[in-house]
Amino acid sequence: MPADRPATLAAWLRTRSDAQLAALLAARPDVARPAPSDVVALAGRLAVPVSVDRALDELDAATLQVLDVVLLSPADGVEVGDLAGELPGLPDDVLDAAVERLTTRALLWGEDVLHAPDQVRRAVRHPAGLGRRAADLRVTLPADLPAALGALAPAEREVLERLSGDRPVGHLPETGGGAASPARRLLQAGLLARIDALNVELPREIGLLLRGDLPYGPPRLRPEPAVAERDPALVDRQAAGAALEAVGRVGELLAVLEEEPAGLLRSGGVAVRDRKRLARALSVSEDDAGWLLELALAAGLLDVGGAHRDEWLPTRGYDLWREQPLPDRWAALAAGWLDSTRLPSLVGQRDVAGKAVNALSPDLVRHTAPAIRRSALAVLADAPPGRGLAPDELVTLLRWRTPRRGDRLAPVPDMLAEAARIGVLVGGVLSSGGRGLLTRGEEGAADGMTGLLPEPVDHVLAQPDLTLVAPGPLVAGLADTLSVVADVESSGGATVFRVSESSVRRALDAGWSATDLHDLFSRASRTPVPQALDYLVADVARQHGRLRVGSIESYVRSDDHGLLAQVLGDRRTASAELRRLAPGVLVSGLGADEVLTVLRSAGYAPAGESPGGTVLTRPPARPRAAGRRPGPPPSPAGRPLTPAEAEATVREIRAGDAALAARPAAPVRQVPGVTTAGTLELLSRAIREGTPVWLGYVDAQGSGSQRVVQPVSLAGGFLQGRDERRQENRTFAVHRITSVALVDEEDAAG
Repeated sequence: MPADRPATLAAWLRTRSDAQLAALLAARPDVARPAPSDVVALAGRLAVPVSVDRALDELDAATLQVLDVVLLSPADGVEVGDLAGELPGLPDDVLDAAVERLTTRALLWGEDVLHAPDQVRRAVRHPAGLGRRAADLRVTLPADLPAALGALAPAEREVLERLSGDRPVGHLPETGGGAASPARRLLQAGLLARIDALNVELPREIGLLLRGDLPYGPPRLRPEPAVAERDPALVDRQAAGAALEAVGRVGELLAVLEEEPAGLLRSGGVAVRDRKRLARALSVSEDDAGWLLELALAAGLLDVGGAHRDEWLPTRGYDLWREQPLPDRWAALAAGWLDSTRLPSLVGQRDVAGKAVNALSPDLVRHTAPAIRRSALAVLADAPPGRGLAPDELVTLLRWRTPRRGDRLAPVPDMLAEAARIGVLVGGVLSSGGRGLLTRGEEGAADGMTGLLPEPVDHVLAQPDLTLVAPGPLVAGLADTLSVVADVESSGGATVFRVSESSVRRALDAGWSATDLHDLFSRASRTPVPQALDYLVADVARQHGRLRVGSIESYVRSDDHGLLAQVLGDRRTASAELRRLAPGVLVSGLGADEVLTVLRSAGYAPAGESPGGTVLTRPPARPRAAGRRPGPPPSPAGRPLTPAEAEATVREIRAGDAALAARPAAPVRQVPGVTTAGTLELLSRAIREGTPVWLGYVDAQGSGSQRVVQPVSLAGGFLQGRDERRQENRTFAVHRITSVALVDEEDAAG
């Protein structure tokens, strides 16, 4: 190799410009967090198998075909100018874009000659769909291979032709009786290699010979699917209708669960009977009820809670969500669905044991779901507004764009149907809200839907048939009130509430009076309140409350009625919330332990009493009911690297390289067998003498690095010093220091 060409990936990375390194980090953000200490550390991360697989999964078929040429080359590298001759059917612009994409991601490195890192070679098991070399498979091929292939029977030739396609590995069929199968005869002839008891592999040399003039297969050009066209304005209007329906249904669902939570199954999920109950309450099918539960869970509005954490109920996030404007509420649902690791379409399907999968069950989790959703919608986002693709056409295009993920695309049609249900998609065309969701997340989704959804209204229209018509989505306060005093009869663009005897009684049970109800209807209705509605409220109110039932938490009793009167009139006991129930008995809504504390602090000497009347030395504490718990934490999926973050990381890498280059060749004295005591002793000496040290350090994320530090102080197991690489003061935990080297200034000067 010429002296001016870099010999390793790390050396090549040093020749890249800051802009090129920033592009690398943006294309593979997993290697940038935390920031690599220098180029060598960056090269090490680029070779991590998980990172390599993730980068390869994002390449299209044409780019992978260019990579195959380098991987199959018998030489150490391939001249860039030779690629066009190896792939004659691939247009030059496609070839150049593929090389740029591969080098930007460091899946190939070099300028005039392209090399593939070893980990990339290991990650691509069958480049171009060809098997391993005969020598690697420990197979001895016939001396005259073309003649041997020409003498094969048609059945044997058919087996080889099939294995020379996209997959060189095949299953070895069982033979019954006498004659051996064609595959077994090929094994005996040395034209196939057995890789285990059931599978065989076609040697690469035979595959190349059978392919003839197209050793890498036909050009993998981008398919041109039929494009669906729709009026963008019409798409947005239909998307707004779907969005309004989704927001309204989720709100109704959570309101029902707030009144009566759904039980949590021991295996996870929600019981079928609860799903049926919710379906009846919302007047939807059971499948729709399961979808709404999954949508609420994805948005963080539903979670497990309750006193024993065995119920599905709204989270605290629901209280905030319901007060937000409609576009923001829809954006929260859409963003939750996009980033969800669950597949709602699996609800009701049978698992391996033949049991139906329940809604909210852990069996619905698929960690690849967010990436599949984003890749599918990204294809649609590439088209201009008003243009899209049918599901089948989209799947075909996805198989070209991400062929290594081809076996994960089965859920795509169901995902597109879900996107249509919430207004992200209409007839295969992205809405403005859907485009905003992909480009700018939740904020962009809300902006895209702004102006398309109606503003909440603060009134209803009272009708003579005892119905209240809401001409649009209601403000949260009025919606809460009507959920108590009326029942939803139909929903949609205009929601119809019906006031009945049972709903009025429910309002009276909740503490409303007849006067309160009359005032509510008069204030909320833009039409005159019908006389029938006033009569209904009055009739139900006359019968309400003739029997009364209440509850108390504790009581105070005494035969000394004068003492009780003194306690009741004492200002110091006001916080006990006592009231007289009968002669000799005071009651309180507070627990017994709290009342005892108040009375004792006021100077009285009360004693606790059991339900049987015996004196207790210490009454049991009142159990506290569990409230709502907050919604689930944000998804830990890594977000893309911003340009500013990429530039900052490049600066840190350059600074690390500069510090490494400035390290003296001989003026260090390494501490032999570094121990905690030896580390502390050497660091203390460096502080006294003002001498810088080299530290081997492992941070909290497990990333190791070396750095030059000027120690300042050492106390409490922490070293304070100035990091020369970052030019800032840092704190280092002593137990994370793996090695120490003292920079000897006299030796350096000599």
